[in-house]
Amino acid sequence: MTDRKTLQLRDPSETADAAPALKKKGRGWEISEKRLDALHERARDMRRHSSPAHKALAKRFAEADLGRYKFTRHMVIGSAIVDFGNHVLGLALAIDEPDQDDVIAKRRDKSLEAVDIKVVRIPAEAILEDMDSVLQTVTVAMRERIALRKEKARAHAAANPNQHYSRPRKG
Repeated sequence: MTDRKTLQLRDPSETADAAPALKKKGRGWEISEKRLDALHERARDMRRHSSPAHKALAKRFAEADLGRYKFTRHMVIGSAIVDFGNHVLGLALAIDEPDQDDVIAKRRDKSLEAVDIKVVRIPAEAILEDMDSVLQTVTVAMRERIALRKEKARAHAAANPNQHYSRPRKG
């Protein structure tokens, strides 16, 4: 009998300080190219056949001017597909549909939070009934992540005083 490989989740407290090392396969993740291509194909199919809640939120994001903080629909992050993802902020939005498996969703959330991606769960009913409160929740989460990123950048600059970076001038 062969040994089966299973998903091993680490306790987030064990990996709080150490970020996982990037691997040299699977576009930075330890995933085969074949598996990653299958994930992208599945995400493409999910975009084609979205739920009404997903379509409504996608429409609002398309109409909004979020600048560099745009959300990507059905974004592949590692071996997970999130409903909306923001790469710059490390933020993922997950829409809780009534028929989804909560155990799998919680496992995916733990694995994403282990690599410093915050997952915000939004009930599908809330999107369809009260879009303004959902957008307010997303805005609060975005502001928290922006503040966290700035804090990390300041800490990095303080820890590395000899490292200088100046932006190129426009014009």
